[in-house]
Amino acid sequence: MARERLVVIGGDAAGMSAASQARKRRDPADLQIVAFEKGRATSYSACGIPYWISGAVAREDNLIARSPARHRDNGIDVRTRTEVTAIDLAARTVRARDLDDHGREYDEPFDTLVYATGSVPLRPPIAGIDATGVYGVQTLDDGAALRAELDSERVRRVVVVGGGYIGLEIAEACRVRDLDVTVVDRSPTLVGTIDPDIGVFLGDAVRAMGIALVHSEAVVGIETGHDGRATAVHTDAERRLPADLVVLGLGVRPDIDLAQRAGIPLGTSGGIAVDARMRTQVDGVWAAGDCVESVHRLSGQRVVVALGTHANKQGRVIGVNIGGGYATFPGVIGTAVTKVCELEVARTGLSAAEADIAGYRYVTASVDSTTRAGYFPGARPIRIKMLAEKRTGRLLGAQIVGREGAAKRIDVLATAIWNEMGVDEILGLDLSYAPPFAPVWDPVLIAARKAFDAVEADTHT
Repeated sequence: MARERLVVIGGDAAGMSAASQARKRRDPADLQIVAFEKGRATSYSACGIPYWISGAVAREDNLIARSPARHRDNGIDVRTRTEVTAIDLAARTVRARDLDDHGREYDEPFDTLVYATGSVPLRPPIAGIDATGVYGVQTLDDGAALRAELDSERVRRVVVVGGGYIGLEIAEACRVRDLDVTVVDRSPTLVGTIDPDIGVFLGDAVRAMGIALVHSEAVVGIETGHDGRATAVHTDAERRLPADLVVLGLGVRPDIDLAQRAGIPLGTSGGIAVDARMRTQVDGVWAAGDCVESVHRLSGQRVVVALGTHANKQGRVIGVNIGGGYATFPGVIGTAVTKVCELEVARTGLSAAEADIAGYRYVTASVDSTTRAGYFPGARPIRIKMLAEKRTGRLLGAQIVGREGAAKRIDVLATAIWNEMGVDEILGLDLSYAPPFAPVWDPVLIAARKAFDAVEADTHT
């Protein structure tokens, strides 16, 4: 009896989680697994790239959780530096190009296909966007190319286009290397998924590090020199920002080009449409990671969320199902955390803008407290903002900004939102207390109390 053939497109979080789970559950004599990866590495931490660029992470190898050799030892035929250029659903084959063998192409048959191509950096259609010296940072190879450029010592001025998570993390990494850094963002505050009254603290911290911020201006072109290399960034306010290097931090889009050409249906968000088990609408074809859409548990909307946490979970769901078990992906609530300079920022659930779009009526509450007992050495400021639904008091969203010890408190609030808790229930939570870790009233509880008071006041008006 012929073995079933599983082909995986994409060798990072989603793809290799799917492959590893399937391998764990099914014998090689029953299931052959081939995984294609365009880059050099598999199963790596893309989120760690800025910290490798800054030097906080010593070596590139530290970012790799499982190398291609380890996957091969586990019975997965990993083919790195091999790009899948086409999918033929009728013939049940993929066309592969070996980038290290003069571009040799061949067809690989499959019975089951996992599409896990991830995402690609947004590149607006402006002059100079593809010039030498303009970098997107999405893969480990991208990070290696950017680090090599910075190590060349010919770069003094860096312009980062976009003030989201990756843009700010790369800006900090460049500033740590003592470079002149400017961040240009078309919004009035940084990180669009955070409410402006929280984002303003982030802006203050970035400026304090010596990074220049240009707000409310869009980049309209990248100037190049005689050698075709980027030399400056131009904005719609007729500002010219000299640059030896430009980094794109405008976010990412799902890498769905192969899927579109093959006829794999997309969803309303622009990501690949999948069901709860991560099956596409094509029999035998699964998809996971940054390229798929998920259901937001609060808004009910289909959204694309490019986070390694979801990619790993979704890949595991596929592997369990292909392996003969049963698993589903329950959706997302938008939990994210980052550190810029010494400031920690976190969010979960809906921002005010997102709650408005979803049609919720809500109250807000913000509190300022400290990460430890106020009298204990090392206590640092923390601000927590909560959104609670009117009448019901259900927690809809939360944001945290503060210094060391602040941001991971978001996990308590993410758990509360996941379980549809009201702020009155959060107020009664039995959270831990000791002066080195929290005030007797943890900031989470203080914020819940204030949000509960706002709900009660609204109910009686």
